[in-house]
Amino acid sequence: MSKGVLIAAMDFSNVAADEFNDWYDTEHIPERRNVPGFLTLQRWIGAENPRQSVATYDLDNLEVLRGPGYRAIGGENLSPWSKRVTAKVERLLRYEGEQILPGDAAAPARAGGLLLVGMTPGPDVETAFNAWYDKEHVPALAGVPGVLCARRFRTGASGTKYIALYHLEAPEVVDSAAWKRASGSTPMPQKVRDQITHRLRLVCRNYVRAT
Repeated sequence: MSKGVLIAAMDFSNVAADEFNDWYDTEHIPERRNVPGFLTLQRWIGAENPRQSVATYDLDNLEVLRGPGYRAIGGENLSPWSKRVTAKVERLLRYEGEQILPGDAAAPARAGGLLLVGMTPGPDVETAFNAWYDKEHVPALAGVPGVLCARRFRTGASGTKYIALYHLEAPEVVDSAAWKRASGSTPMPQKVRDQITHRLRLVCRNYVRAT
């Protein structure tokens, strides 16, 4: 069974930053760390907008999210603090997907940045989209200096179907000349580009709790 990922991205402009981070750091993340099958738990903050938050969780598989451990803390069983905070934020993305590239590679532990790219190809171009991504685009970007890991995920749910996560030495890697050359060397075929929806691109830096 493929490894899974859970990604939660939100804008917390309507919540005091200290409360939001206290909630995430002292309750939300510790709850999930205690659920069997949660492997890697990482937090990220928008590189340009520090009120954007992204959390990425590597999972043994997606069945972890159906198990009793996660059900006990999720959904209707969210804590009062979780319900209060999440009622105020703007959800940018909640994503449950299976890893499709490369194999079982896990998130590196000490990345300084993250690029999240999401999109949904039309059914007529999905095969061509995946061939371009897997054989051209990811290999080109994975070879850029400062790229630590490049992975892709697919979901069966509605909305954003494919997510690519690039763990970086620093968020500035995506502004480098090498990144721009690599990205330009593999343009998405126009017939595919014309049928892409649910685009999302977030550049983040690793979250460090204020002391």
